[in-house]
Amino acid sequence: MSQLRTPYPPIEPYETGMMDVGDGHSIYYERCGRRGGKPAVFLHGGPGGGCNAEHRRLFDPEHYDVLLFDQRGCGRSTPHAELEANTTWHLVDDIERLRKLAGAEQWLVFGGSWGSTLALAYAEKHPERVSELILRGIYTLTQPELDWYYQFGASELFPDKWARFQAPVPESERGDMIAAYRRILTGDDRDAQLEAAKAWTIWEGETITLLPDEGMTSAFSDGRFALAFARIENHYFSHGAWLEDNQLMRDLHKLRNIPAVLVHGRYDMPCPARYAYAMHEAWPEADFHLIEGAGHAYSEPGILDQLIRATDRFARQ
Repeated sequence: MSQLRTPYPPIEPYETGMMDVGDGHSIYYERCGRRGGKPAVFLHGGPGGGCNAEHRRLFDPEHYDVLLFDQRGCGRSTPHAELEANTTWHLVDDIERLRKLAGAEQWLVFGGSWGSTLALAYAEKHPERVSELILRGIYTLTQPELDWYYQFGASELFPDKWARFQAPVPESERGDMIAAYRRILTGDDRDAQLEAAKAWTIWEGETITLLPDEGMTSAFSDGRFALAFARIENHYFSHGAWLEDNQLMRDLHKLRNIPAVLVHGRYDMPCPARYAYAMHEAWPEADFHLIEGAGHAYSEPGILDQLIRATDRFARQ
């Protein structure tokens, strides 16, 4: 068996900036690798997760010119945790603005979890701008997927963690956890908002890896991070990400000619594997890797191995 691939060494951006995208929003972006190399864009998860230094290490810096950015309202983008003018289609337009800033006619689009959702939405709207797709933790953001993770399904596997997730919500409102959280997260009680934001975010931090990962949990416990993560994620999920019913699967035919790699953990709790498998069946041209012994996080060894193999493969093309 070949050795598992691991991330490239840490790297600093060669350029950083803030882009005014209108509606009062400015988004942080950074560019890494070799200026003028193969263009790529990295789409982080959440929504509301932000990008970090580890994400830069998924690409060979000798070959790639990678743009990473914090989506509206999160990370270093401003205003923090803002929900106004913050929808999937605002973000799709932001990606196009960033492509023009990077001077790329086409670029590789890499997205994991919510980033896979956004990558699909962008690629289906602008297929001519996408040279390749790498999608991890496939999420088509349909109601059954939301129900599994936020109402009934994952709750059965993590009863202790689910109890902590339910705690901020009055029993009478637990029939619709997303709606109950929305009321608290958009309410005027700042203490209640922060408590709910942490509970929402820690639920995800504690269930995205196959084995417990204290580093992941502690990162998700940070109050500032949690507020943006929970508010923005809940905002998107409350609106079905402004997608038509089953839109991303319906429009897969637009991507048939784009080389693509799909990577999914067998034991992915937030994003059950059946949806990734359905995409594989509907899109047989894409390479599909269902990783045994892995959950949802990109940092799990088997997932990371396939992601880096994919970026290396496309770097040569």
